[in-house]
Amino acid sequence: MTSKRPLVKNLKTRLREALNSLDSKMATLLSERDLLESRLEQAVRLQSPVQRLPNELLASIFVTGVLDMGEEDSLMLSNIMLVCKYWNEVAINTPILWSRVVAGTRYSLEKAQRKLERSKSVPIHVCVDFSPRTDNGMVKTESIIYAMDLLRTSIWRWKSFRLTVPNRPQAHVALQRCQEEAPLLEVLSIRILHSMQEDHYPHRVPLPLFEGRTPNLRSCSFTSFNFGWDMKLLSRLRVLKLGGYWNGFSPSVDTIVGILRACPHLEELALRNMSDVDPDVCPAIEMDSADLSEAPVRASDTRMIQLPRLKKLSFYYSGIVRTRTVMSLLSCPALESVELSFLDNVSPVIEHLRRQSLTSLPLKKMRIESSFFNELKLVQLLRRLQSLTTLELVDVEDASSNLLKNLSTPPTSQTWICPKLTTLTLEGCTSLHWEALRTFVESRLPAHSRAFPRQFVPHPNSSPIVSTTPPQMHPTTTSTSSASAFAAKAHILAHAPLTQSAKSTANAFGWPQRLQSIDLTRCHQISKEMVQWLRMYVAEVKCDTPKAVWGEPSLA
Repeated sequence: MTSKRPLVKNLKTRLREALNSLDSKMATLLSERDLLESRLEQAVRLQSPVQRLPNELLASIFVTGVLDMGEEDSLMLSNIMLVCKYWNEVAINTPILWSRVVAGTRYSLEKAQRKLERSKSVPIHVCVDFSPRTDNGMVKTESIIYAMDLLRTSIWRWKSFRLTVPNRPQAHVALQRCQEEAPLLEVLSIRILHSMQEDHYPHRVPLPLFEGRTPNLRSCSFTSFNFGWDMKLLSRLRVLKLGGYWNGFSPSVDTIVGILRACPHLEELALRNMSDVDPDVCPAIEMDSADLSEAPVRASDTRMIQLPRLKKLSFYYSGIVRTRTVMSLLSCPALESVELSFLDNVSPVIEHLRRQSLTSLPLKKMRIESSFFNELKLVQLLRRLQSLTTLELVDVEDASSNLLKNLSTPPTSQTWICPKLTTLTLEGCTSLHWEALRTFVESRLPAHSRAFPRQFVPHPNSSPIVSTTPPQMHPTTTSTSSASAFAAKAHILAHAPLTQSAKSTANAFGWPQRLQSIDLTRCHQISKEMVQWLRMYVAEVKCDTPKAVWGEPSLA
């Protein structure tokens, strides 16, 4: 018995050693298996299409995703760099991804410097935004100087430059760093936030900006920036926006006229927030008018200004005398959008547009806000605007039910007014009656194919007779007929598309397009039931949200 105990003990030891050896081998094999699995996963990943993209194609995708975001400092670029090391390297080695350089109160200068370095020599878009964080916040001039000193070394490759500062002295300090040539600059925007402040700063504007050498400058936007109206900055422009000029700093009529003559290829003009000019400064332009509100406007140079490419025109609190003078001298046969806001009586401007329409006026959008006008003159203008798709009337008291009646079904001998009108805004127009609005919407509804009269089939022995009288869109009913009866008699399908035959017939007789959107915000005469009726026939109806007792939105 004693001789067998050592043997059993040795056997246990060997068995334990054998188990340990197997465990170590299994651990080694498992680690090798994990390694092989990771390599296999990596090999499979490398075979995916996204991993086989060339660096150039991947960089183009990054550029499309980042630059099309429309943001000055998009987070998309940071997210791309966090995907993997490969994407990180591609992003860093793509200079155009870093071409948007932003500096200001909400952006660090270190990040701006990093973008300047990584963008290398590609054209860059520079935005210097030192708007205060709060309404009463302060901005140190030293911070603006540091930012401009960092950016001034790259002026030669600026493609756009936007500057936003609180006051004029800070704008002048910043622009003193812009004395080098800018051969690539296309867009220049200078915005001073506190435009109503008293300006006691000595007017030592650092002129000329960029040494007067901006051969590619095409767009200028100035807000309260007094630059002496240097014509070197305002020549050969495509886009011009001026605003925030009060009292003695507002441009005279001759200044605006001179700028327009220097920009024969202008495509967009916007004048906003300006003190009006004195109407008794220059010789008068002859103008047939019997109303004191339409007294002769004045300018020293009465030659017509030809702007064949002007498409967008906006006058927002720019002074009625200045606006009428400019409009009386403009010839804009390609005008597509016009805005007249806070201009007192705009009837003379409407008359100028009507005269322009006698030759060519492809106007598609018209907006009148907080202004007076002669409704008859507006209707006469609308008769000439066959391409108008959007009409916006905001806070106008002269828009009555007669306007909607003129836009409804015309007499047999007349054509439709604005047959392509699809968007109508009547915000704050409280003098409109519901019956006129309902008739207007009903008259522009599409008719079902069965609503059209059947074609006359002549007898074989009789001579063919073709009727030249166009069929009517709606049955002859009284104004008090209900909407359901109207729909039943005219076979109107409110939400069903037109058949091809119905479309061809409607186009042949010149019937109008269906109204797609209507805005009745602050029209308190329109009840909730009326809005519900409109939503059955108009795709988008905007109105005030019902309020509860304490002013919060009602859930009903």
